[in-house]
Amino acid sequence: MVAEETLVKELKNKKTQTKAFEVLVSTYKERLYWHVRRIVLNHDDADDVLQNTFIKVYRNIEGFKGDSKLFSWMYRIATNESLSFLKQQSRKLGLNDGAYQDRLVTQLEADVYFEGDAIQLQLQKAIASLPEKQRLVFNMKYFEELKYEEISEILDTSVGGLKASYHLAVKKIKLHLKK
Repeated sequence: MVAEETLVKELKNKKTQTKAFEVLVSTYKERLYWHVRRIVLNHDDADDVLQNTFIKVYRNIEGFKGDSKLFSWMYRIATNESLSFLKQQSRKLGLNDGAYQDRLVTQLEADVYFEGDAIQLQLQKAIASLPEKQRLVFNMKYFEELKYEEISEILDTSVGGLKASYHLAVKKIKLHLKK
């Protein structure tokens, strides 16, 4: 794997940009896909959002200052793209965010790409019932096993606030699963 600093330099250089972008996509596409998928829940939507994410990364790489890791910067873009997509879809259907999340979870059962069992479906329903920030923090910590410091960089929130959000999310999920 290419060192991140080298990759960024190559992405900003017009001569090496195309090859560097191929490396970037192959390095991060799976991790970003699953991050996006856990937010939007649908495979086809996740593919669309992921494509938009990479387009934004490509178009805005010149603006990347290196204040955070490239990975964190891309995760932030993917998160924002995912949340924007959800808001846009819920508005299109005239639903509030909670009703739209419920609809997405209900559709998971029919999704041919969803490989979970009944327990996984219950967990997804519990996660979908969380407020947006708690849902994001829980997914990043539990499924993606990111450190609080990384999540803090991605969501631009304090580590203490993230720990509180994660703790509350876990409590709410446990309560939901006991029903």
